[in-house]
Amino acid sequence: MPISREKKEDVIADLVERFTRSQAAFLTDYRGLSAWEMTGLRNRLRESSTAYQVVKNTLTKLALAQAKLPVPVELLSGPTAIGFCYKDPVAPAKVMMEYARDNESFSIKGALIGLRVVGPEEVRAIAELPPREVLLGKVVGGLQAPIAGLVNVLGGTLRGLLYVLQARLRELQEEAKN
Repeated sequence: MPISREKKEDVIADLVERFTRSQAAFLTDYRGLSAWEMTGLRNRLRESSTAYQVVKNTLTKLALAQAKLPVPVELLSGPTAIGFCYKDPVAPAKVMMEYARDNESFSIKGALIGLRVVGPEEVRAIAELPPREVLLGKVVGGLQAPIAGLVNVLGGTLRGLLYVLQARLRELQEEAKN
């Protein structure tokens, strides 16, 4: 049953809002998944702040154009469902790659990350990244190491100066006694 023009405009407005709010949008082919399997995938993605929605390709193209985002025409063929990621894109990429590995009927077509269209190989590379917290920890550790080294060097220099001053003080005290 065809939907009305007003309903299509509402769907496009909703998609525009989702695209502009999301950090990444993962485009997938869900052909062959049962409703039960789709629900399971949606629940797993929801845990990583990702909404998963089946969309019409023509409405998606219109929404992307309205949002002034690149339109990946090559990814918008056949049945398409989009995972709108509202936080770190690594977690949903991991979930989708794991799901694709376990279900032959599910595949990742690519993704729209920021203003860049990426293919399934790059989504796989994103999925292999450590989580955001681990990367931030490494950055902080990398920044802390040189600072700790500087503190140790300055502390060593000050300790050396302190030892020289204490030795000189002892010499002066011994001279004063004699």
